[in-house]
Amino acid sequence: MNLVIDIGNSRVKAAVFEGDKCISLFVFDKTKIISEIKKIAKENNITTGIISNVTALSEKKWAQLNAITTFQVVSSASKVPFKNEYKTPKTLGVDRIALVAAAVVKFPNKNVLVIDAGTCITYDFVTSSAVYLGGAISPGIKMRYQSLHLFTANLPLVDVFEGNNLTGNTTKESIISGVLNGVQKEIKGYIEDYQKEYCDLTIVLTGGDTKFLSKQFKSSIFANQNFLLEGLNEILKFNVEK
Repeated sequence: MNLVIDIGNSRVKAAVFEGDKCISLFVFDKTKIISEIKKIAKENNITTGIISNVTALSEKKWAQLNAITTFQVVSSASKVPFKNEYKTPKTLGVDRIALVAAAVVKFPNKNVLVIDAGTCITYDFVTSSAVYLGGAISPGIKMRYQSLHLFTANLPLVDVFEGNNLTGNTTKESIISGVLNGVQKEIKGYIEDYQKEYCDLTIVLTGGDTKFLSKQFKSSIFANQNFLLEGLNEILKFNVEK
């Protein structure tokens, strides 16, 4: 079985895959990564693994992880099932690489726009010929709330994912309207622009804010919070097969 690990800024998401099938999902604090991965490996017949890491781990922790099983680490040099035409590939986030890998395998011969709504909102486009062209990056919902509070003198810190009326009649409601409606209109605008330029477009929504945002859009959008983990598994399989 494959062990797939996505290390974020504070949390770790991990999954055990048997072929294409996800057997188990785990979420835990980054400080517990060694003990949790040891536990997962002990309870499953892990043969190989892959790690997506957006933050630095100490050499000691890397050694402890590789003592559990041999891990591949996703980077710009990783072999992937698509052609990368990003002009600065070394600056391309490993999370975006994994999302594109999932897109080309899950939706072959399709133009795919992957929208990852988390700390940042990323847009990644891959053509029906499995050519990755790039995308866009903008602030996520929480980041927008935080920036309004941090860069102004009097605006409060808000952390709300409901009640997005068009017209807010208090300062708090106005912030909620501006942030939530702004994000939805931004995403809708990107989708519409890509649909005008590319036919047969498949749209995938993923990331931490998927649950909220998926309610705001048509059912034709594929909502999958675990799309990144699936992409990591596809990269692992692609490299093992090669």
